This record gives sequence, C-alpha cells and structure tokens, in this order.
Amino acid sequence: MAMKDKHNSAVAVASTEQVGTKSGGDVGDSGARSGRQPPEEVVKQTGLGHTAGRGGRSGLGARNANGIRVLKRNMNRNGSRSCVTRKSRFGSRERDWLKGDTQRGCVCLYGGTVDIQPSASGAQSSSTPQNDLQLVLCTTSTTVQELCAQRQGKALYVQLHGDSVRRLDLSERPLQMVYEYLTAMGHTDPVRIQQEAANSDLSCLIRFYSERPANADQQERTLLKGVFSVRKGKTQLHKWAERQVILCGTCLIVASVKDSLMGKMHIMPLVGGKVEEVKRRQHCLMFSSAGSQAQTYFVIFDTLADYQRWYRQASKIVSQTVSLVDLSCYSLETVPEYLFYSQDITHLNLRHNFMTLEGAGSLINLPRFSQLKTLNLSHNRLGVFPECVCDVLTLNELNLSCNNLHSIPSQIGNLLSLQTLFLDGNLLNFLPEELGGLSQLNSLGLSFNNFSQIPAVMERLSGVDKLAMAGNRVESLELCTLIKINHLKNIDLRLNGLRCVKSDSLKALSQVTQLDLRDNRLASLDLSSVSNLEILHCQRNQLGMLTLSGFTLRMLNASSNRLTTVNIYPVPNLLTHLELSQNLLEHLPDWVCDCRKIEMVDVAHNILSELPSRLLSSLSLRKLLVGNNHLERVPDFLDHIPLESLDLQHNKLSSLPESLFYKALNLKYLNLSANALENIPSCSQSEESLSTLQELYLTRNNLNENCGSVLVGHQNLRVLHIAYNHLLSFPPSKLSKLELLEELNLSGNKLKTIPSTVSSCKKLHTLLAHSNNINVFPEILSLPEIKFVDLSCNELTEIQLPESLPPSLQELDLTGNNSLTLEHKALNLFSHITTLKIDLKSTTTGESQSTCTPWNHGFSETRGQRNKLCVSVLAVDQLGDSAEACYGVFDGDRNEEVPRLLQCTMGDVLCEEIQHSGIDYVYMSNTFLTSHRKLGMTGQKLGASALLCYIHHEPSDLGGYSLTVANVGTCQAVLCRNGQPVALSKVFSLENSTDEMERIKLCKAIITEDNKVSGVTCCSRLLGCSYLSPWVLPKPYVHTVPLCSQDEFLILGNRALFERVSYQEAVCTVQAARDPHAAAKKLCSLAQSFGCKDNIGALVVSLHISEDSCTCEAPVTDPYRGLNTNPPPLTVPPGPSEPATLSSSSGGVSELNSEMSTSEVGSEAGSTASDEHTSITVPRSERRCSIHPATVLCGIMVPGSINQHPGVFQRQPSCATFSSNQSDNNLDSDDEAQVQGVMSNGSKLEVEVDIHCCAFQLRSVTPDSIKIPNFEKESVKLCNQNSDVASATNGCLLAICGRDIVELKKSASNSCLFGKKLSNGSVVAPEDSHNIIEVALEAPKKKSGYFTAPAQQDPEDQLIVPPSLEQEVREQLRGQAPVVQCISTASITSALNNSVWHQPHASVFASPLVSTPGLSPMIQREVYDTAL
Repeated sequence: MAMKDKHNSAVAVASTEQVGTKSGGDVGDSGARSGRQPPEEVVKQTGLGHTAGRGGRSGLGARNANGIRVLKRNMNRNGSRSCVTRKSRFGSRERDWLKGDTQRGCVCLYGGTVDIQPSASGAQSSSTPQNDLQLVLCTTSTTVQELCAQRQGKALYVQLHGDSVRRLDLSERPLQMVYEYLTAMGHTDPVRIQQEAANSDLSCLIRFYSERPANADQQERTLLKGVFSVRKGKTQLHKWAERQVILCGTCLIVASVKDSLMGKMHIMPLVGGKVEEVKRRQHCLMFSSAGSQAQTYFVIFDTLADYQRWYRQASKIVSQTVSLVDLSCYSLETVPEYLFYSQDITHLNLRHNFMTLEGAGSLINLPRFSQLKTLNLSHNRLGVFPECVCDVLTLNELNLSCNNLHSIPSQIGNLLSLQTLFLDGNLLNFLPEELGGLSQLNSLGLSFNNFSQIPAVMERLSGVDKLAMAGNRVESLELCTLIKINHLKNIDLRLNGLRCVKSDSLKALSQVTQLDLRDNRLASLDLSSVSNLEILHCQRNQLGMLTLSGFTLRMLNASSNRLTTVNIYPVPNLLTHLELSQNLLEHLPDWVCDCRKIEMVDVAHNILSELPSRLLSSLSLRKLLVGNNHLERVPDFLDHIPLESLDLQHNKLSSLPESLFYKALNLKYLNLSANALENIPSCSQSEESLSTLQELYLTRNNLNENCGSVLVGHQNLRVLHIAYNHLLSFPPSKLSKLELLEELNLSGNKLKTIPSTVSSCKKLHTLLAHSNNINVFPEILSLPEIKFVDLSCNELTEIQLPESLPPSLQELDLTGNNSLTLEHKALNLFSHITTLKIDLKSTTTGESQSTCTPWNHGFSETRGQRNKLCVSVLAVDQLGDSAEACYGVFDGDRNEEVPRLLQCTMGDVLCEEIQHSGIDYVYMSNTFLTSHRKLGMTGQKLGASALLCYIHHEPSDLGGYSLTVANVGTCQAVLCRNGQPVALSKVFSLENSTDEMERIKLCKAIITEDNKVSGVTCCSRLLGCSYLSPWVLPKPYVHTVPLCSQDEFLILGNRALFERVSYQEAVCTVQAARDPHAAAKKLCSLAQSFGCKDNIGALVVSLHISEDSCTCEAPVTDPYRGLNTNPPPLTVPPGPSEPATLSSSSGGVSELNSEMSTSEVGSEAGSTASDEHTSITVPRSERRCSIHPATVLCGIMVPGSINQHPGVFQRQPSCATFSSNQSDNNLDSDDEAQVQGVMSNGSKLEVEVDIHCCAFQLRSVTPDSIKIPNFEKESVKLCNQNSDVASATNGCLLAICGRDIVELKKSASNSCLFGKKLSNGSVVAPEDSHNIIEVALEAPKKKSGYFTAPAQQDPEDQLIVPPSLEQEVREQLRGQAPVVQCISTASITSALNNSVWHQPHASVFASPLVSTPGLSPMIQREVYDTAL
C-alpha cells in the first residue's frame, strides 16, 4: 500500500520493552508481520539497515485503536551509564517508506525512569530500573501535539547533551529539531541526516522523553518529605507523634496533623542552626534553629537511607551564612510550593532552568518572598522580560542574562533598591528611560547584545562606573560622548568590530581610567585626550601607530598588532607593565628607558636590532623578554640591577657581557636558546659565586664541553637545558657539584657517556639525553627522585641494572638503540615502570623496511610539567590493503579521555566513511562528525582538538598520491615543499579566526576576558564538549593537496608545539634530523627549551614520492654468487619475532605499562630464546612499491616477478604457549637464538600484536574470501650446518579471517588488543609501530584459527638436496610431491612485511629453508619436504 504524505503527518509508534538484564544481548529483527490497516493510516516503519543486530527475538506485531502498527522490541544497555545501544531491523516496507522521502524518519522516545544525572561509576547494575523505548515514525512536520494524541500522552521532553530536560511546546516538531541539530553540527546530506537521526548513539546528544525523567539527586536537593515520629523540645514532657515533616529551602516544616497539610504548619529556619545525631535512639536527628528563641525538633526516621539523606541535606543548610537557596540546573518549570514557606530566603538562584511565567509556582509568585534581595534567572529561555520581577521591591541584584530578551519594560523603574543588573547575552538594542531612575544602580552588564551605540540613558545612571558592552556592534566611538557620561571610569568595548575612535573635542576626557579595546579592527589609535588613563588593553587589532597620555599610565598591553611607533607623552613614570610583543618595532622607544617604575617589558617577536644600555641599568626592571628579535649583542651591565628574568632566545648573539652574572645577582631565569653562543661568561670574578640562577636554557647554540667549568658556579641550578650543542663530554667533577639539579637536558649532542657523578644529583627527577652517541647506561637508577628518563636514539648495548628500581621512576624511553637487547631479567625489573618504551627488533634489512609505502614516520609525546599526558598520536603507515596512510594528533588540553578514545576509534571511522563516499570533503567531514557522536557521554563535557591526515591515491590518476587534511581546534599540519613550509590546516581559536568569532557572537555566547567560550575553551570547533553547542561545533576544515616529488615531509603537532616553534623553524629542524623519530624528538625538546610547559605532541612523516609515485628498486645481484667463499653472515632472527608493524620506519616500538595485568608483563615466564642467532647468508631482496608489487608464487612474494597478483592469505603474529623437555625455559639456551621482539621468562611467550592491523587491515576481509592452504604443519625453518632446528616459534605464519577478529573483539580476555589504555595517554605504544603486548596466558585455548602455532618438525622430516642431485631428485619426485619454490630468507621476510602482510587477499605458503655446508647461497632453489 502506498501512503500519501500530507501536511497532517501520520505517526507510527513502536514500543520497546526491557526484558532481563543480560549483558551483551542485541536487539533482534523486528520481524513483525504487518497486519491489514486502513489505507489512510498505513505507515511503513524503519530502523535503517546499518543498525541491524542479531541475537534477540522481536515481539509480535500489534495495532492500536487507530490502526497504527506497534512493534515490540527488546532493548539492552551497553553499560555506558544511561546511554542506550539499540539495534533494530525493520522490514522492507518500512525501509522503502523511509527511502521515499528524506523528511521522514524515526524519533526515539525514552521513558521517565532513567536518572538523567548518572553516577560516575559508569555501568548500571541489574537492579537499576530500565526505561522503555518507543520508536515513533513520523515526518519533519509532525508536531508534539500529534504525537501526544497518538500515544495518549500529555507532553514530550527533550534533553540536550545529558543536561537539563525541557518540556516541548505542543507546536514544536521533534524530528525537525533533530534534523536542525544535525545540520548545525555540520551534516549537509539529507540522506545522511536521516540515517544519523535514527542512530542510537545520538541519544547522548539529543534525547526525547515521553515523561519527565526522575532524578533522585534533584528531589533530594529541592524537597524532602515524609511521615516520621516527631517530638518537639528537649524535655521529656512532649510526646512522640507521627507527623508530616518537610525539608525545603531553608526551613524545616512540621505539620500539626498526621498525613495532612491542613491546619497549622510549624516552620523552623535552619540557617545558622544545628543538626545533630541522637545516639540514644536509632536513626534519630535533632534539628535546632539559631538565636535566643531557638526551637528544637527530634525526628526518628524509618530507614538508614532516609536518615542519611536528611542529615546530609540539613547539614548543608545549617552551614550557610545567608539564607541562600540554589535550585540551578534542575530543569524546573515552577518553584516548589513548599519553598514559599521559607520567608527568610534572601538569595534565590534559579539559573539554567525553564521557568514559566504563568501558573502555580511560576515566576508570577516571586513577590511572595518578602525578603528576597538576589535573584538569578539567567539561561531560562524566557524570551520576554518577566514583569512580575519588578514587583519584588526588595531586590538588590537581578540577573537576566542569556534569555533572548528583546526589550526591557518601563516597570523596571520600580526597583529603586536595585544595585546590580545583568542583561548580557540577549538581543537588546535600546534601554528604556525609566532605567535612568535607578539611582542606586552601580553595575550594569550589557555585553553581547545588539547595541550599535552607547545608550543615552547611561548619562542618568550616575552610580554606574563601568560600561560593560563587549561583543556588541559599536563600530565607531566618539570620545565626546564619553565626556557627557562623566561618571564612567572603566569602559569595556572589546569584540565590537570597532574601526575608529574619534576625538573631535579639545576637552580632555579625565574620568576614564581603564579602557579595553581588544579584538577590534582599529588601524590607529590616539588617546592623548584621555589624560588620566591608567590601564589600556588594545591587543589583536591592526594598529600601526599608538599615541597615549603618560600622566597616570600604569599598564599598557598592545601586543599582536602592526606597531612601528608608540608615542607616549609625557614619560609614563608610573608605568610598571609594558607588553609590545608581536609587532614591527625596529627600535625600542626612548621613553621606555626613562620609566622609573617599570618592572616588566615584553618586546618579543619584533625586529629589534639592539637594546638600549640604559634599559639594562634600570633599578626597577624585574622581567625582560626580548626573544625572537635580531639582536647581535647585549650591552654591558654597568651596575648591579635587580633583574630576575631575562629571555634572549632566538636572536643572533655570539657572546654575552662578561659582567652578566655578577652584576645581575638576582637573576633566576635565563633563556639563551637558539643563538650562536660559543661560550658563556663566568659567574663570578672570584672563586666564590653569589649566583642565584635557577633555570638556564642554552639549547641550540655552539657550546662545547668547556662550558661545564662555568656552569658549576651556578650551584642553585634546578633546570639546565643544554641540548643540541657540540658537547663531546660533560666534566664529571663539575656535574657532581650541581646537587640541586632537578631537570637536565643533554639531548642532541655527541656524548658517549653521562658521567657517573650524576648520582650526586639527588634531586634529579628528569633526564633527557636522547639523540647522542651514549653506549653506556648512566648510573641514574639509584637516584631517589628520578621520574623520567629519555635515552632514545643512542648506541646503548647493555644496561647495568640494580637489584631494585626507584619507586618514583615513571617513564623510561630506550627506543632507537639498535644494538640494545634487553634480557628477561631487565624486562621483569622494568615491568614495574608505568611506561617503558623499547624497540621491536625487525627481521628485515634497512633497505626492505621502507618497501611497502613511500613514506615512514616517527613521533614523540611529552608531558612537560603536567602530571598527565593529554596528547595522543595515531600513525598507520599502511591503511587497509593499499598504499594509503592515516596520521592524527589529538590534544585534550586538560583531559586525557577524549584523545585516547579518538586515537582508538577515528581510524576505524575513516575506513568506514571511505567505503560510503569517494569525495574527500564528504568522508573527512563525516569521519569527524561520526567520531564526535561516538564519544558518547564522555564527549558531553570533555573535548579535544583533532587533526587527521589521509594519504591516498588520486581518484583520477592511479599513479599519484593526494594528502587530505581535516582538523578542528588548534592542532596543525605543515607540509615541507621545496624546503618551504605550507600550512595545511586552519587554527580554530577565537584569537586566530575572525569568522569564528563573529559566528559565536551571533549565537550569543558569553566570551570571557581570557577569550574563552563560556570561560571553558578558546577553541571554536572541537570534538566533544557538546554541551557548548551550537557555539562550539565538530565540523572540520578539510583541505586536499596533491603530493609531488618536491614534498619532503609532513609535520603534525598540537598547539603547544607551534606556539613555540614556527613553521619555518620546524621545517629546518626536521631537515637537519637523521630520521623522523629523531626529528620528532628534537621538535619536542626545542619547544620545551623555548619555554613550553604543557603537553607536546609532534609527528613527522617522511615522504618519498617520485614523479610516478613508484619506489621500485632495481634488482641487486648477489656479489658472492658463484664464489666458493662465504659472504659475511646475516643474522636472521626467528620468524615470530617479526613485529606486526604497520610502520615502515626503522624499528618498531613496544611500550610496557604497569597498568596491564601481571601476565602481560611476563612476570611468570622464563627464557624461551637462546643466546645465539641462527645465521644464514641471503642476498638483499629487490625493493618493490605498492604500484608494482612482486609476484606471488605458492603464496610467497618472489622478487623480480611482476604483473601477477598476490595470494589470499594474511599473516598475523599471535600468542602461543610452548612446552619442551629440553630445559626449564622450554629451549636449550646454548643452542637456540634469542627470539627478538618476544618477551618471555617461562612457559609463556609475549609477542607483539598491532591493534591497528586488526582494526584496519582485516576490515575488508570476509570469511568467504580467505583461502587457507590445507597444511597442518607449516613453518619457515632456519637450519644451521648441523641441521639444528630453530625455535618452534620460528617463522610462524597464522591465518586470520574476519570472523576470528569479531570473536577476538568480543572475547573479554582479548579486549585489550583493541584499546589498551596506557598511563601516558596513549592506547598504543607511542613510537613507530604502535604495537602493544598481548599475553599467551590470556589467549583462548584453541587448537586452530587465530592462535594456532605451527608444530615443530623434526630434522628427519626434511630432505636436504645437494646441488649435484637437484635435477635428478626433481625429476623423480615431480609427480609425488608438490614442488615448492624457495627464496632467500631476506626475500621472504621482506615479502611478508611489505606485501603479504598488507594484502588482505594474500595467501602465504611457508616452506622450510635449509642450508648446506660448503654451498654458496643461491637466489632461488628448490627443496622438498616429506611432511607435505
């Protein structure tokens, strides 16, 4: 049947009932048979196929009285508080009905038994009452009235972002509200909007209720009542009686009649009184009022829960010093009736509710509070000014902000006692004249309205001394107007779009002392007529010239302009703070040196070439910031000065004044980074040093080891950064004298050792010494306060371990030490560290590591001085089964939860969206919007900046690559092209984006003085923080650029990085680094040395894009082929040690976390590897690119073959348990080589499993497409000359299908594979390969499938064929056994890592390898295995 859509839309309701509380149950098919319905009321229902689930059975179809079919379904919760996971499947009729019109859809109606303020514990227990869910099929024109009539309900309610619940008007349209909400988020496709509207995750953003949800916490705080045993007075003369008792507002109300409120009501104020426990009686409380005529009531409660609830609430009331009732954020429409009994209330807070203007308990009853002085009605969506408030004549303070008010009534003049009036965030453009009669008014807030000029009534408000009009539309300011308003002293006109300030009158403006003109469009400013100006803020304008009067000037902040001249007359002798940073000043104004009281001067980021010597002779100057200028010298210090902080970084200094340290004896902070210093001056003219220097930054200079003798004089040093200089060593005797040192950065030098005297620095908690040549582990593990140690990118070979580690040690980074092999004892000892970063040993040669994709990456995450890491990095060098990559940086600012979630889920979401659309803007935008939705309840209050880069093939040219970048927030991406930086992202902060600022102003958001939306965030677009919608949106900026051979690398970083390191400097830094990992480390170290204290995240992607995007390498002939001599042996570690890396950079990285289970750390395991490697000689394999893959023969990639397709088998390392009778550690340690990348110390093995491989590469694999060779025992064997068999884990090739991955994800014991949380804020290891540790102990006890380990074959199962008999044996056995073509080990390893591993349809056949004494290796040879 067809249904005709008319303006009166038809509605269908599908009720959902909760059955049971079993976890993990899915909602089944609706499966209801549609009955015969009247033609005019047939409605086809939908659930959208992408939410279809399995496992549950639907109820039978039903029809209501109107003939509308009702489908009953089951519903289960996923444990994430009150967020419902609903999977529904509708029939074809319903889906066809949806597809017929995008204005049709489904609205989910929830019952009212859910606590809208869920507990922090998260998962709900089975005893928690579950709410019913109804699926209402309707159109965008369906009103609330129609829905209520259909379901015989009274009202509908809407809840946004888990916040307050509002009753919907009968004329509102729920489905249209959802569509408008999704459109405001950033969705543009009507079909996608229709799908998103039916998604269950959307309930965390917008949710509809069929009745008002119950909230126990709200009821407790607003009203407590019950019938209890009550006794009045402290004497025993009064008897106990059952009475109705009410606790509301500030009073205890006791009825005179049981179970009735008729008759006399006894009201006792509790503010300032007492509530005490009565120990003689169970569950008894004594309530007493304050004052000489104090009353006392004893109340016995029936249960302990009631007793605790009343005691908790009453204790809050009696502790107050004023009669304050706070009912904010309770979704109230009316004031509780019992509250009017509290006649002593003086302060009433009704902020963030939905108060009505008419009816019982509405605002019209407010005059009943006879002593009310303060009333807060902000954020109530009133729409009109409540005139009843004007009858509360006792009011002193009234707050009506953010209520969409268009006008103020004339009755406002009745509030003669009013002193404070807040009208911010409304739609006002004029004020009534009656307002001028409020003689006691001294504070008036008019910010973020629509005023185009200063209201004329301000002239009559003589008590108002501050004009708060930020965020209005005042484009021109005439100073003569301010002369008439002679009582104004403080004027706030920031964010007004102000273009000019006119001063036509010759009369001086003497009353104004403070002026705030930030974030406007001023090109010049002349305030010389403002004679008594004390404080001026004019940052972030376009000023080229500034003229001021200096008679009373105390503070001037004019940073982020284009100033070339600053004229102040007379000399501002009262000036203490001067900020002129980020301008175009070539010379410091002369009047600066004449200021007698100047304490702080900030002229950083200008083009100054010299500093006046008189400035450094100032006897008042405490802080001088002159970084990022063109200074070549610093004038000599002529006398002792009180300077405490000096910043001279990023200049051209080659030397410093010799008198610097013994003339500036109070100097505590000195930053000389990024200069050309070759030496530093002595700290004293004598042997005794008086230096008080505590922080010294000397990073990126030309210093050598001779500076150590000078540094020893600064014995009060706590922080020393001397990274990226030319130090060959550090004098041991000098380091021992820096006993107070807490943080030492020696990175980027040429140190071979760190002196053992570092153990004398007992307070040292941070040692950064990466990117050196250190080959001996320093003696730092005995330091009692050591926390962070970074020795990455060095030449360590071994570690001398103490018997125990200091309990304070939190992080140890040993990545990039290619020769370092950690023994099991070391791993067990390090397992107690919160974060351990180590390399995974790769089995491929350096040339073959970069064969799969023409790029590789490295990154670094740094806590800085923060206690937690709120930055996460996503890096996948090969996404899916093609040469594509995905990189991301996520910065949560103050939270670590959202970055972790985005790191785990955003790559998966991108893969899904790519399947739905091939348009870059569409799939990138949908990736961000879907990730925003998937944050669920975490994203309601928390958010993060996000940057995602996707490298993919050009749609029009299969041989080329494109880079698509999308971002929200302040994370940024920079591409180096021909040595120059190219910005690819947009910074969404209020200070950097004028368009975003205007958009937020139009939405009437309150922007605080620190430029934050509602005082929360400076970003205008974020993932998460949905409660700030529509001010803060998740819609990303998307930009695509084709990649070419001139593109060298890509830099991704968060706000903290690029605030300290410019784009050009970042590019130069990476160009000078040896690899992406070292480059990322250097970027973070530089940002720290340049003054950054926050979390820093940097990711560097090295690009190797050729003209045709081909990275193939010509085959290399074996130089030893045909010779009788053996070439140098190539050590090939056993197969299972191969890391499952998606990265093609050098070496994978593992991160051990103490938050993992004990089995994951391998504390119960013994050694399973030998001390020697099995060595065979192999030629270097030919490097192939993804465009020209190598040929697959019997499932193995064969170098040199082209134009053939790979097989259909996929390789995945796994966990397995092995047993052996050879020794207690499973293998003979004298004969077997250590399994690299496998950490074990017993019968359990730990091998690296890459969660990105599971999440990304297996997505496109279906069980039907997997072709598994029918061999039960397959392994790649590496045999030595004596035919010794390698480890049973050697060359393990395991088959994985999509079904296994689904089962793996569902397995509780293996859930850590898909989202292990690490203490440093990362879900996976923060290095190249993004691997984590999985433990065999937690693996399912399966004999086949994902966790199958190949059986170890005996030596006699192999037939070793000498070369002289190869042809004869080949002919004899040609028809008996399949011929397996074998290639060199390096070729196999290269093929597995670079081709087969990344091909979801590849088939891998593992053949044994043998080596024969005296025979030179050959590129190809044939062997036969009798086991086949």
